[in-house]
Amino acid sequence: MKKLSVKARIALWLTLLMGVLAGLLLAFMLSISSVVAVQTAMFQLSQTLQSNLPHTAMSNGRLELGSDFNFYLNGVSTLIYSREKALLAGRLPMSFTAEESFQNGVTRMVNAGTERYLVLDLWLPMGWENGVWIRGIMEAPENHRLMMNLLYVALIIMPVFMALAALGSYWIARKAFRPLDSITATAASINEAQDLSRRIGLPPGQDEFSQLSAAFDQLFQRLEKSFEAEKQFTADASHELRTPVSIIAGACEYAEKYDETLEERQESIAMIHRQADKMSRLISQLLSMTRLEQGTEAVKLKHVELSGLLYSLREELAYNPRHLILEVPEKITAFADPALLSRLVRNLVENAFKYGRPDGCVWISASRKEHEIALEVRDNGIGIPSEQQEKIWQRFYRADPARSEGGTGLGLSIVQQIARIHGGYMTLESIPQVGSAFTLHLPAPEETAATDA
Repeated sequence: MKKLSVKARIALWLTLLMGVLAGLLLAFMLSISSVVAVQTAMFQLSQTLQSNLPHTAMSNGRLELGSDFNFYLNGVSTLIYSREKALLAGRLPMSFTAEESFQNGVTRMVNAGTERYLVLDLWLPMGWENGVWIRGIMEAPENHRLMMNLLYVALIIMPVFMALAALGSYWIARKAFRPLDSITATAASINEAQDLSRRIGLPPGQDEFSQLSAAFDQLFQRLEKSFEAEKQFTADASHELRTPVSIIAGACEYAEKYDETLEERQESIAMIHRQADKMSRLISQLLSMTRLEQGTEAVKLKHVELSGLLYSLREELAYNPRHLILEVPEKITAFADPALLSRLVRNLVENAFKYGRPDGCVWISASRKEHEIALEVRDNGIGIPSEQQEKIWQRFYRADPARSEGGTGLGLSIVQQIARIHGGYMTLESIPQVGSAFTLHLPAPEETAATDA
């Protein structure tokens, strides 16, 4: 037997619950129906009897009844007795054979053979010593017949009620689970077509399914980003590693065939070493970019005092202070990751010296303008033609291949990625044969703004 779906099981349970509640309601109605029927009959008996009282009178010792007096109304038989219990007017029901004493104002149940009657007596005084008894008699409601009528009605209504409950429950469950069906369909289509760009796209809401949909969309987005980064890494690595691998293979073949002297062997080994170093740097930078794009590289943002960081970096780079000039005021603080910010400046400085003039200079300056911090690395090198300025941020692009020996072409791409991680951006101003200025724009932290104010 096929296993029922969650929607069908929910609908089944709700239907069963409604059936149980309907059964309990029916049992309750049956239990109180007899009581309600008797109370209703007693009320009807009392009202009918009292309606005849104003039309009953005695004149000169004789009973006089008004024209609106009813001996039989609403199933109630009204009889009038004298003070001595003699019947003056009215007719007893044929099956009422019981000898019942008079009790003023008391409605009671009287058994007369197989029949049951409700009896109510009222004393109507007429003068100081005279008066009449007015007795009302009506058949008691038949509980058995009433219960059978209720059961017949229940047998007709209950199937219809259960069918409506089942259909309503299934409709509600289906509507409630519709977002889950959408999630399942989207996940299945992604699995079949391997298209991670698809999204569930449910409208935002506070219910659990909307939150689950949003979580899945975020998951798909991260998966797509990871796969794209993996594809990019594979494509870049396979493209860029082809050249050094070919050079290493060629150097090995040459060494195997032609290296006869120590100098030739050392030259082959040096070539292999250079290409291996280039491959190592390339792989390291590709991995770094991939981690930055995927967000897997830990970014530890904190308040960084720029002058201290840049002076320490200049000592690490070991450039001559006359060629690497710092123009950084004290007490300019940025909210950044010190390691990533150092890598950004290092890449810009190395790039500036690589494409600069022999014995040229590089200037690093920092300033705060309103709510922005600007960190500039400027050189007096060859500059970059205007048609190439947009391309330099692309991976593996080299403005001057002759000067990029040993480089990977990833330095400025990493710079731009680090700037985006910090919520900033890069700008370039360059004039050929005059120099270039790369500027990092970062949002100024509130603490810095308050201090400078």
